Amino acid sequence: MAWLGSAPGLESIVVKLYKGPARNPLFPNDPDAEARLLRFLAPNDIAPKLLGCFETGAGRCNVYAHIPGNIWSENTESVAKLMRKLHGLPPPQGLRLIPDGAAALRAQIETIQSQYGQNLPFPDALSEIAVPANAPMVLLHGDIVPGNLIENETGLYLIDWQCPAVGDPCEDIAVFLSPAMQSLYRGKVLSQTEADAFFDGYDAPEITTRYKRLAPLYHARMATYCQWQIEHDQPAYAEGLQLELEALQRSLSA
Repeated sequence: MAWLGSAPGLESIVVKLYKGPARNPLFPNDPDAEARLLRFLAPNDIAPKLLGCFETGAGRCNVYAHIPGNIWSENTESVAKLMRKLHGLPPPQGLRLIPDGAAALRAQIETIQSQYGQNLPFPDALSEIAVPANAPMVLLHGDIVPGNLIENETGLYLIDWQCPAVGDPCEDIAVFLSPAMQSLYRGKVLSQTEADAFFDGYDAPEITTRYKRLAPLYHARMATYCQWQIEHDQPAYAEGLQLELEALQRSLSA
């Protein structure tokens, strides 16, 4: 829960209330991690400036400067360049580690499936994907969806840093390219031209190749997450579930 307000000497501030640990199996909600990352990123001009943290009877609050602008909707190359800049920063200590490689992603899918009643019928080909756990360990935002990208006349910025991590750069790429996340937050999925422009902007052929090999598992994981949301009374994820299942089939044929 967040509020937009004002403070002396500032145009506007954001006050974000954390009511407790999130049950979300894919996107954790960690106020301490967000505060740590905002302090760490202060010299890099890609995130809001942290102004303070305090406890209330309702939970922890983080306060940071509001970044005016519009939610991102076009130009995937600009997102790729921002993501590459983030991934080039040395990660601070103490962040969670995300699954690395095909076996770890399959295990994560099984863990999410164990939290709801209906398992999705995934193709057997997922068990044959063999990508080792040898990705470069980079700093990750963890939730790069259109709603967390703000653009204005000075550039493009990332907000909502409550899910940071260290691990495979394909993690951030997969969340951003996700048809479900694009549909939910932008109202439409990325076209192939937009996806190609993203990879051109990221400009790391070895990471592009790794992502495309892992893409069926990322789509299966997001489909599993959508099913989890549906079973937790979030019917808006039903379309995203179908989009991810369709993308899964396309990625297996690519």
